[in-house]
Amino acid sequence: MTDIPHFPLSAVVGADDLKLALCLTAIDPKIGGVLIEGPRGMAKSTLARGLADLLASGQFVTLPLGATEERVVGTLDLDAALGEGRAQFSPGVLAKADGGVLYVDEVNLLPDHLVDLLLDVAASGTNLIERDGISHRHSARFVLIGTMNPEEGELRPQLLDRFGFNVALSGQTLPAERGQIIRRRLDFDSDPAAFCAQWGVPQAALRERCTQARARLDSIALDDQALAQITERCFAAGVDGLRADLVWLRGARAHAAWRGASAIAEEDIQAVAEFALRHRRQEQSPPASPPSEGQSPKPSDASPGQGQWGDMPAPALPTGARRDVPTWPKKP
Repeated sequence: MTDIPHFPLSAVVGADDLKLALCLTAIDPKIGGVLIEGPRGMAKSTLARGLADLLASGQFVTLPLGATEERVVGTLDLDAALGEGRAQFSPGVLAKADGGVLYVDEVNLLPDHLVDLLLDVAASGTNLIERDGISHRHSARFVLIGTMNPEEGELRPQLLDRFGFNVALSGQTLPAERGQIIRRRLDFDSDPAAFCAQWGVPQAALRERCTQARARLDSIALDDQALAQITERCFAAGVDGLRADLVWLRGARAHAAWRGASAIAEEDIQAVAEFALRHRRQEQSPPASPPSEGQSPKPSDASPGQGQWGDMPAPALPTGARRDVPTWPKKP
């Protein structure tokens, strides 16, 4: 555990969907991390830090926006390798995040190759560094949490799909809830130790629930009945590829473990549906309505001499739209 106390996740007001998504990803990191969308000031980093307290190491590492690839993956000292016959490895951000949470703020502003690298390592749990025929491999198992405001730039669809879950936060909070949020934040800032002690019991209960769910996870079957339902719904949503099916099934199993159940049920599938589909579903174009009885087709505007080619309509192309993006103000 780190010496700096984190705002307890159990003390966060609202954001229930995001808290659930974070806990499920902590139960099964193979889900592939969580991409959080929302305006500034929505406690995204507070929630991510609170998640670290639910993991065994409690490690929380933030990736700087201007980080280079060497700082992310680490470096190899070739002089030591040639002179001493061994690879001298200097750990990077990925090594420091092993066993904890890797938090990437404004992930949409990172170079695409770095985002791709982070997602590859998060999925495999291993970081491999190769340089001039010398390589070093180390464990890098972490929960990846990325945040972004789409008004400041989108992620490519290929990178969006690589995130397991996607959750959007609304910038509109009711006055009573806003007051409760501010009061708890002021109490924490004035005396973090006393505030954490006050929330010690519910936080310990939440930590124990995640620990028990992780222990129960492998005993819950990824059964064919749940898979059949998920694949049908993914097909109906028009998602590309098969990652959504796998993420959704893993998420449903993690939710069953979270409930303390021994098998995946309908409520588990439904609970994580939006997390898995929000950034992957495709908008379906409405079918063209047939002409009513007795109505002749609209004549073509083709010029004479074009024959039947002039009567062929332009082929409909998919728009590629995936989701509704709320409008948030840009950062000043």
